[in-house]
Amino acid sequence: MQGKRKMADEQKITLAHGSGGSTSYELIRRITRVFGKPAAELNDSAVVGFGKSRLAFTTDSFVVKPVFFPGGDIGKLSVCGTVNDLAVAGAVPLYLTASCIVEEGFKISDFKKIVESMKKAATQAGIRIIGGDLKVVKKGEADGIFVNTAGIGMLRSNVSISVDNAKPGDKVIISGSIGDHGIAILSQRPGISFRTNVKSDCAPLDSLTGIVCRFGKKVRVMRDPTRGGLASALNEIAMASGKTIIIDESAVPVRREVGSACGLLGLDPLQVANEGKLVAVVSGSVAGKICREMKKNRYGKDAAIIGEVFRGKSGVYMKTIAGGKRIVEMLSGEQLPRIC
Repeated sequence: MQGKRKMADEQKITLAHGSGGSTSYELIRRITRVFGKPAAELNDSAVVGFGKSRLAFTTDSFVVKPVFFPGGDIGKLSVCGTVNDLAVAGAVPLYLTASCIVEEGFKISDFKKIVESMKKAATQAGIRIIGGDLKVVKKGEADGIFVNTAGIGMLRSNVSISVDNAKPGDKVIISGSIGDHGIAILSQRPGISFRTNVKSDCAPLDSLTGIVCRFGKKVRVMRDPTRGGLASALNEIAMASGKTIIIDESAVPVRREVGSACGLLGLDPLQVANEGKLVAVVSGSVAGKICREMKKNRYGKDAAIIGEVFRGKSGVYMKTIAGGKRIVEMLSGEQLPRIC
């Protein structure tokens, strides 16, 4: 009887399926078989030919709770998240549409703030919001406001970026400290809230990826490590490329406040969400130069080389400060729902 009940439960969507970790990964792979081989398997955007050009296309939904948080709001998040998915594909973001599902009773003044925040973020990123939609549902059916976006951009001609491009000898670069967004959101959650100076790193990364893309095909992979954090992003790269990635704990930048909050709550900073960080896997021959160039950008001033790609069974490992080595796993199960 218990076995049948367990099987029934396994056939239902859970919050863990939205975590961005291994549970999400397996569900997405299972469901996308319906469409055959996905156009953008494991990548942040689909790449399609359009005449002599290549376009990047992406879509996303945002359900963050609370909708206003230190460092941003759902409006800024929705634009930056869409811009970043295009940017890490090697594209110049061009156009965006946004659809809002708003719950009855939501304050019009708050809705206006969110829309103004979207406009500000779009202006900063140089992307145009060219269309949208509004739906209203009964009170209790949407928990405030949900935003769905679609974005399109033009791929730079000199790059060929894909999650399966990593090669032995490549270096792994992170643009700055990890875990800021997740801890900023967590600090505002009822029942968990705590005082902290940490703000979300929510930001458009197109200017930073533009710098990286100057190095052409020396750039193998770019990802924005959102849900599931750095750990999930690196594991996806390792699985897609069939390589081993080893990172150095002492090289991974983590703010003291974020590290303390993670220690208190039993979280691994590597698995905590980011919304304004870039992971780049690049040729070892230019890694140092790329890192130095990234530091000239406001969103890459704390960039660091944190690891290397090796031959071997796909997986991610970390050299610890204590001198050992541990497996870095994808986020498994539910950590923090409604993070983006």
